[in-house]
Amino acid sequence: MIPRQLSKGDTIGIVSPSSPITQELDKPFKKGMEFLEGLGFRVVLGEHVYSTTWGYAAAPHEKAEDINRMFADGAVKAIICAQGGLTANACLPYLDWDTIEANPKIFLGISDITVLLNAMYHRTGLVTFHGNDVAWGFGRNPTAYDRQEFIARLTDAQIGEVTPNRERQTVRGGVAEGKLLGGNLHCLLKLAGTPYFPDFAGAIFFVEALDITPEGCDHLFQQLKQIGIFDRLCGAIVGYIDGLQNDENALMQMEDVLLRVTAGYDFPILKVNDFGHNCPNTVLPVGGKVRVDADKQTVEILERCVQ
Repeated sequence: MIPRQLSKGDTIGIVSPSSPITQELDKPFKKGMEFLEGLGFRVVLGEHVYSTTWGYAAAPHEKAEDINRMFADGAVKAIICAQGGLTANACLPYLDWDTIEANPKIFLGISDITVLLNAMYHRTGLVTFHGNDVAWGFGRNPTAYDRQEFIARLTDAQIGEVTPNRERQTVRGGVAEGKLLGGNLHCLLKLAGTPYFPDFAGAIFFVEALDITPEGCDHLFQQLKQIGIFDRLCGAIVGYIDGLQNDENALMQMEDVLLRVTAGYDFPILKVNDFGHNCPNTVLPVGGKVRVDADKQTVEILERCVQ
C-alpha cells in the first residue's frame, strides 16, 4: 500500500511521537517548518508537539491521538515527525490501525521513529519513509542533497538509483532484491518480541546508529543473529554511523563488525553515507522493493513508493 505523492500547496502535519520539542529546540524546529514552507507546503502542528504531560514527553495516548488525527484528517497529505528520542514505542498500543490503513499517507521520520516506520508497515502494509525530521534534519542547515532527495522521492515520485551522498564501499560482494526494512539499530530492536516486529524474510536490512561502539554493534548484531534475522535477510546496507565513523581512534566500524558477526552468510553488504544521524539524508521507502548491488555499489528503488 503506497501513499499519494506530495504536490505544492499540500498540508503537512507535524507530530512528536517520541520526544517533544523543547525550548532549546524551538528555534531549529521553526526553521525546519520554514524549510518545508519554502518548498511550497503548508504546515500544521499536532496538539501535543510541545507536550510534557509525563515530564519528559507527552503521554502515550496523546502521542497516538495526534497521529490518528493526522491520518484521519483529509486535508493533511503527509505526516513528518518533529524529532526522535526514546519513547516512540509507548504509543504503539494506542494507534488506530484501521484509520491508518484506510488513509494511506506519507509518514516520515528517523532515529526513534524507526519504531513507527517498521510497525506501521508490518501492521498495515503502508510503505513509510526513513528520512529527515523537522528539527534536526530540516532545521539545522539542510544541504542541497537533503532538499534534492526529499523532492525526488516524495514530490516527483522518482524511483531508480539512489544518488550517493559520498563514497560507498563494498563490504561483502553480491546482488540482492527485496523489501527494505530497518533504520536505527537500537530502536528497531525495541520491537523484537512484540506484535509490531516486521517479517525480515527476503528483506534488505538498512541500518544506522548514534554514539555506538564496536562492542555495542557486536551485542546488538548478535541479538539479531540469535533471533534468526540474518537467516532471513538477502542483503544489508550500512549507513553513516555518527560517533564511530568520525572517531579517529575507532578500532573498527559497524560494517566490519557486521561482516564478522555474519561470517558464513553470503548476503551482500554495502556501506554508504546516504542516511544516518548528523549527516545529509536521502529518503528510503520502508517496505518498498529495492535492489542492492554491492559490487557496483548501487542501491536502486524498483517500484513506485508514492503515486
